[in-house]
Amino acid sequence: MSDAVNPRRAYSSPRRREQARATRSAVLAHARELFIDGGYAITTVPAIAAAAGVSVETIYKSVGNKPAIVKAVFDVAIVGDDEPIPLRMRDTIVAIEAEPDPRRKLAMYGEHVGAIGGRIGPILLVVRAAAETDPGAADVWTALQQERLSGMTMFAAHLAAGGHLRPGLGADEARDVLWTHNSVEMWDLLVRQRGWTDDRFGAWIGQQLAAALLLR
Repeated sequence: MSDAVNPRRAYSSPRRREQARATRSAVLAHARELFIDGGYAITTVPAIAAAAGVSVETIYKSVGNKPAIVKAVFDVAIVGDDEPIPLRMRDTIVAIEAEPDPRRKLAMYGEHVGAIGGRIGPILLVVRAAAETDPGAADVWTALQQERLSGMTMFAAHLAAGGHLRPGLGADEARDVLWTHNSVEMWDLLVRQRGWTDDRFGAWIGQQLAAALLLR
């Protein structure tokens, strides 16, 4: 009897996992729209459930509470999918780290910042605004800023280890320069408020970083 049951279980388990992933993706897609259109406070878990056509319980099981949902929305936005592959292992970041020429390296990084700005900028602005009054959103904002700082710390150390930084510039200052240029505030000022294209913004970021960090 076990021989008859096990094959069905082996077949149905991947199918259930795929269905669960599809449900999670739908939840996050609808949550993103609601957060951006209505803001954090007005977007409730029941509203997300209704938009996605699932139960509230399903959302709590597949993603979590509202802070977890908005964090997951950001995580998908920054890499472009919901695959469990860390950002540093993504092809774009691997290529940037592998590039031997520092100016080209920073130009590639600028292109990356420009490319993801439109995906992550709107949701970051939502979380930043909500963080002023909502403790859950404040925790998410703090976590996102810490993740970004950690990433810039590693990037600055990478540039320093390669001997690319100009004389007198330490890794800590380089980190702060990187941190400033890839901030949502910079994107908001130039892209959202001044109407720069993603390509123009990304190219400018690369140029500014090269001027600030590298040997002349």
